[in-house]
Amino acid sequence: MDNYETLLERARQKLPQLSREEKRFEIPVADVQTGKQTVVKNFAEIAKALRREPKHLAKFLFKELAVPGSLKEGALLFQGKVYPVLINQRVQEYAKRFVMCNECGKPDTTVQEGKNIIFIKCEACGARRSMETI
Repeated sequence: MDNYETLLERARQKLPQLSREEKRFEIPVADVQTGKQTVVKNFAEIAKALRREPKHLAKFLFKELAVPGSLKEGALLFQGKVYPVLINQRVQEYAKRFVMCNECGKPDTTVQEGKNIIFIKCEACGARRSMETI
C-alpha cells in the first residue's frame, strides 16, 4: 500500500497545469502625457476596469494628489505636472479601498445606495460594508 505522500504526488501529477501568473483582475497602467498639464488618456478604460464611476475615481485622485483637474471626453486633466508613478500608485490604492472586498479579497463588488449611506457589496461572498467618503 502506498503512503500518503506518494498518493498526493500522484494526484498532483494528474491535475491540469494552471497558469499561476495570470490575473483575472488587472488594472490598466495609466497612459500619461505630461507638460504644463498632465493628461491621463486612458482614464475611461481604467474606471471601466474598476467598475466605478469616473467622477468618483477622479475626485479621489484630485484629493490624494492635491492637484485640481477636470474630466474631458474620457481623459483626466490635471492642472499641473504629476508623475505617472504617483497616478498608478493612487489608482492601486483606490482599488484597494473602494473596489476589493475586505472579506474575500475579490474585485467583484458593486456600489449600492441606501437611505443615507452608500455600500460596497461583494457579488462573490455577499459581504457588505459602508463606503468611506472622499
